[in-house]
Amino acid sequence: MNKYSHIPFYRTISSTSLKTFRVVYKETDLFVLAEKDLTLETLSLVRSIRLPLEAYILKNPLFLKSLEPLPYDPKASEIVRTMLKAGMVAQVGPMASVAGAIAEKVGRALLEKGLTSQVAVENGGDIFLALKKDARVLLFAGDSPFSGKIALLIKKELMPCGVCTSSAKIGHSLSFGNADALTVIHKDTAIADALATAFGNLLKTPEDFKKILNKAKKLNGLFGVVAVLKDKIFLFGEKIRLEPFSTYEKK
Repeated sequence: MNKYSHIPFYRTISSTSLKTFRVVYKETDLFVLAEKDLTLETLSLVRSIRLPLEAYILKNPLFLKSLEPLPYDPKASEIVRTMLKAGMVAQVGPMASVAGAIAEKVGRALLEKGLTSQVAVENGGDIFLALKKDARVLLFAGDSPFSGKIALLIKKELMPCGVCTSSAKIGHSLSFGNADALTVIHKDTAIADALATAFGNLLKTPEDFKKILNKAKKLNGLFGVVAVLKDKIFLFGEKIRLEPFSTYEKK
């Protein structure tokens, strides 16, 4: 059991004109920013998204347990196909992408239904962003001296995109590495989620930053990677910038 598994993901944001609300259904726990309170609509979406996923898992229990990518199933529902694709891209099991996949599907549905023109959906620390202005995402990295001190600047031109984090020290996610935080920014939130797991598994010592770099260079749709290992930090991606939290912290 990792040191921070008992700490829930905290959800603190700076001042915003958007409404914030929380939606919880079974294991899915969403924190949403939208132009109005869409709690009931979001809950309905979560149920409709989870239903075919749960049905698929009942018929294919390996989907839930596999730590390796599974073959693509063209007859499966959209959410399942999305997760299978993400697993293949990252070379991990499909469930490594479940939080990101649900976050993006909920966010895009709210946009497509015309219920809001901008949205952010956070699901267990994995975020789908579709905002009209730049966003800053604060990094929590356990005991690292960088924890709570720096943030990722995500330019509005990159959105919609996913910002997903894996850690060997925080939360309940399975990780075979030692990363305090491994964050991936990708145009596809499910793939960002799966890659965060894959890269997190790789990161055991600072020498492994190079392994992550070599893999990151070969990926399409990847905007950036931030890896934190104790007092070391690695940044990949020309479109991504790190900023001290104090430069925009709410006064």
